[in-house]
Amino acid sequence: MINASGVILGFLLATAYGAGFHLIMGGPARRIILYVLAAWVGFAVGHFLGDFINLELLNLGALHLLSASLGAWIALIASWWLAGDERGEGNR
Repeated sequence: MINASGVILGFLLATAYGAGFHLIMGGPARRIILYVLAAWVGFAVGHFLGDFINLELLNLGALHLLSASLGAWIALIASWWLAGDERGEGNR
């Protein structure tokens, strides 16, 4: 079971991942909301998956940092790919 400080650390890390991904990939300002939400969901899913398979690599207290970070980055790449390019073909 993860405590409140682990949840706060998870939200902060996932938010930093989402914001950093937006900084690297660019795009409109509203896209940052998509990236932060994707990072939060991916981080949580990754953490619970790491807990489920009992992955003891890179734990920070009760937080499964490796699996949570991998989950966040996979979710970020998937959201970037699914959102596509907003410019479209007609705006060249």
